[in-house]
Amino acid sequence: MKKVIVFLALVFFVWGFVWVNNKWVVTTEYTVASEELPAAFDGKKIVQISDLHNASFGKDQSSLIEKVEIEKPDVIFITGDLIDSDRYNLDVSLTLVEALVEMSEVYFVVGNHEISVNKLDEITAALEERGVNVLMNETAPWEVEGETIQIAGINDPLMDVDLSEEDFTRQAIDEAELTNAFTLLLAHRPEMFSTYVKEEIDVVFSGHAHGGQLRIPGLGGLIAPGQGWFPTMTEGVFHENDTQLVLSRGLGNSGFPVRLFNLPEIVAITLEKA
Repeated sequence: MKKVIVFLALVFFVWGFVWVNNKWVVTTEYTVASEELPAAFDGKKIVQISDLHNASFGKDQSSLIEKVEIEKPDVIFITGDLIDSDRYNLDVSLTLVEALVEMSEVYFVVGNHEISVNKLDEITAALEERGVNVLMNETAPWEVEGETIQIAGINDPLMDVDLSEEDFTRQAIDEAELTNAFTLLLAHRPEMFSTYVKEEIDVVFSGHAHGGQLRIPGLGGLIAPGQGWFPTMTEGVFHENDTQLVLSRGLGNSGFPVRLFNLPEIVAITLEKA
């Protein structure tokens, strides 16, 4: 009987540990400062959501929605992979989206899963019907107190497999026709960081890496799409020259079914005039 109790206690502990690692959403806060940021945008807050992969957080996404509401975002960025191509269920994502558009302007760029599921038109149409700004190699102005910056979004390189990822990314940025205004770029893939730097983008928002999926305490992520084993970019804010990249660990899973030592996150970014 004692062995049974110990076994059940162990099972409960493991189940609880895995549940927390995959369902307990945390908010990670960063400040992104730049001398080039127009003064009117000092203190503006962005909430970034990435890589939902059809995951659910509470009834009708209530836990996730509450986390975003608390931040009172001025804008919300969704940086790809709302759905998962292996278990496609657009309704799960739309439940979240319908709540987000009630809080703020929402901007979305496609990830590799929106492309690989071969339902891109269906997905983008559903988002636009609900008031989401879908940016496919496009820009949109963000105006505050007479000053303007540009929000841009580029497609995922999976859209054209005949081009290298670097060439596709460079062409996508060219097609977006960026101006000299301060730029916030939504781009799913962080491994293209060197290209964003060459293109002199001010701030980039990416996902895709899933935080390294399985994180080893003290060492970091184990594996990430596009980077392989022991990836160097899994979370945080990266700086090179005058470009900064904000990388979300994301929320859901793809391929491997669980996250370990890698809590799902939303990212809250405060802009600061340096």
